[in-house]
Amino acid sequence: MTMDISIIFQIAGIGIIIAMIHTVLKQMGKEDMAHWVTLIGFVVVLFMVVRMLNDLFQEIKTIFLFE
Repeated sequence: MTMDISIIFQIAGIGIIIAMIHTVLKQMGKEDMAHWVTLIGFVVVLFMVVRMLNDLFQEIKTIFLFE
């Protein structure tokens, strides 16, 4: 398993973009849409983290069970 540092930059980039979109929508008075954008961004990042955790657990399983 190679830990790729680019995933951290992708998550940070998504966070920055979502924060900017949230701010713009809030300034326009569309707070409900701003909250939805933030929620969708959170779910996308959550799926990325879950996928990384799955890879980590598979690697740990492979190491300790000698598969």
